[in-house]
Amino acid sequence: MRPLDWFAMAFALAGLVLYGLWRSRGSNTTSKYLLAGKTMPWYAMALSIMATQASAITFISTTGQAYVDGMRFVQFYFGLPLAMIIIAAVAVARFHHSGVYTAYEYLERRFDARTRALVSLVFLIARGISVGVALYAPSVVMTVILGWPDRWTTLLVGSVVVAYTVSGGIAAVTWTDVLQMCIMTFGLIAALLTAVWLMPADVSFRQAIDVAGAASRLNPLVWRLDFDDRYNIWSGLLGGMFLMLAYFGCDQSQVQRYLTGKSVAQSKLSLLFNAVAKIPMQFFILFIGAMVFSFYTFEKPPVLFKQDDMARLQQRADFAPVQRRFDEAWTARRDAARALPEQGAAFRRAQSDLDGARAEARHMAGGVNDTNYVFLSFVTRYMAPGLVGVLIAMIFGAAMSTISGEINSLATVTVIDHYKRFYRKNESDTHYLVASRWATAFWGLYAIITAQFGKSMGSLIEAVNQLGSLFYGGLLGVFTLAFFFPSATGAGAFWGVLIGEGVVFAVRYYTDIAFLWSPLIGGATVVASGMAISAMTRKPAPGAPRA
Repeated sequence: MRPLDWFAMAFALAGLVLYGLWRSRGSNTTSKYLLAGKTMPWYAMALSIMATQASAITFISTTGQAYVDGMRFVQFYFGLPLAMIIIAAVAVARFHHSGVYTAYEYLERRFDARTRALVSLVFLIARGISVGVALYAPSVVMTVILGWPDRWTTLLVGSVVVAYTVSGGIAAVTWTDVLQMCIMTFGLIAALLTAVWLMPADVSFRQAIDVAGAASRLNPLVWRLDFDDRYNIWSGLLGGMFLMLAYFGCDQSQVQRYLTGKSVAQSKLSLLFNAVAKIPMQFFILFIGAMVFSFYTFEKPPVLFKQDDMARLQQRADFAPVQRRFDEAWTARRDAARALPEQGAAFRRAQSDLDGARAEARHMAGGVNDTNYVFLSFVTRYMAPGLVGVLIAMIFGAAMSTISGEINSLATVTVIDHYKRFYRKNESDTHYLVASRWATAFWGLYAIITAQFGKSMGSLIEAVNQLGSLFYGGLLGVFTLAFFFPSATGAGAFWGVLIGEGVVFAVRYYTDIAFLWSPLIGGATVVASGMAISAMTRKPAPGAPRA
């Protein structure tokens, strides 16, 4: 990066942290530290919810996902608006009026302590796994830019996040997210304009769209019902809706956002804003990836976007034939692209040959997946001085917003659902405030250590959602029992969660059913088994005849 980029990145990141700490002044009680004293306006919650989900993984990996697989990933979010409406109508008022700190505290009031302990433990496992993956994303950035070892990057970013999260709590997290979303929006617009502006003078914006379409990169709708296909309109609407119901309605990292609202109406409005804005945002991010594909149709890309693997391949004598095939395929594709749609068949043949050469190169490099490096390679090589720094700050800030929110929610569940409930029940508010700070520091250190496992997960955006889907069925099922089945018992809820999780893991490892269906399968299993066990264990009312 150039000096102006370093300055822009440092200024933006410092501004994010200082702004969050300034807005979080006075977080000196457990309520203010964990719930911001329930003072947040709807727009702050709305942008924080969006920023928490729009992690660094979104910008690094989603754009690359569109480059290699097209825009059909947007179908993953088609069920989100329905989920947000249901959560706003059913869950928000229940959580707010119950006065809980965590969603799982509600489960003890509805069922029993062991159900609360089990479900909160499921959350800690699920979110604990994903927080390391989210922290690994910035290390991809520095690998591309400076070649820094990822362990140093994760230590740097993790330490900064822990510092302001431990200090300011959920208020610092939320207000930092608000500013971060502004930077994200600016950076994304700049990236799209750069991709379009740098097209050859004789290639119009419409032609760039035609090129992406000819390569099946503009494919937001897949109507075929295929349970083995990860992304089609049915898995998005049905499977995606249940996944989003679990994520936004049962995951403490999201529930905690709207528990900070100054009123039920404000919290509902924050969710409904995301119902309207989330799909267009994801569509826009994926469209950037499609335009980067069109750009590289006319500007030769590297065979592999991961620089260190590419450098090693270039030292091998047996790589030369692969490079020649790639160059010939790229030239043929470029020439055919200029004559679309007449040369559509030739364009697709050339694209197939180019994909074949890339696949062989990835195999020679040990099966490397370079999806996460596509967008970063474009940004660092082609964007204007200063804008590169802003984009890098955007990616770092996105990682920081996600990680800070996750470690704060992990700390909240650790202290409220386990430490306070089972170990130290009657301590002072100051004691629990200090415990919350220590728990935040612990989970930050945990994220730094586990981030090293992210390097083996391929496309990070898929990895984090696949991991979450293993656990969300159990969460969704038990809250469905709590909200809609008055006759469900604590025993039914407890054993239903265990049975549901067992079924989800069995389906994942013994079938090819796509991961988007896991929350639906797991949730339905929890409800069915939970109600059956409830019927068998429910005590008859006094004076009722026995069978």
